[in-house]
Amino acid sequence: MLKPVILALAIVSAAPVAGADTKTTTFNVLLTIAKACNFTTAASDVNFGSQLSTATNVQNLGNLYVTCTKNTAYDIGLGAGTGTGATVSARTMKGLTGGNTDEVPYVLYRESTRSSNWGATVGTDTVAGVGNGQEQIVPVYGTVPSANFRADSYKDVITATVTY
Repeated sequence: MLKPVILALAIVSAAPVAGADTKTTTFNVLLTIAKACNFTTAASDVNFGSQLSTATNVQNLGNLYVTCTKNTAYDIGLGAGTGTGATVSARTMKGLTGGNTDEVPYVLYRESTRSSNWGATVGTDTVAGVGNGQEQIVPVYGTVPSANFRADSYKDVITATVTY
């Protein structure tokens, strides 16, 4: 007799409850992606190599690597460097040997034709771009007009800034 009672209870408990209600609600799934730009890989140097003092119009290039969120407009500016009295239109490399007061002038350009100086004023002498969410390579073109200076190694340090 116990088996039919258990079977009857199982059938009753499986049956829907008369008059049961259901309610629903909604919720949002949200995400905000902030605009961002970063230099993602260390810049490659503009290295003019070893030159004779008679060399003129020595050219080379380096690269900046920038990643910006998709459709984010950006401008990259280059500072004046560390040369004595340097400006973005008159940069110089200092000699590394003590007592060498020579400074070698050079120019950094925004394009391969080397006709537009690369400075730091957004919208005037910077390089503009639009992010695509992936690393973009931005070349830095350089020229040393004359190497007619004391034999030494010369160096300058430039700060690149991305504005977005």
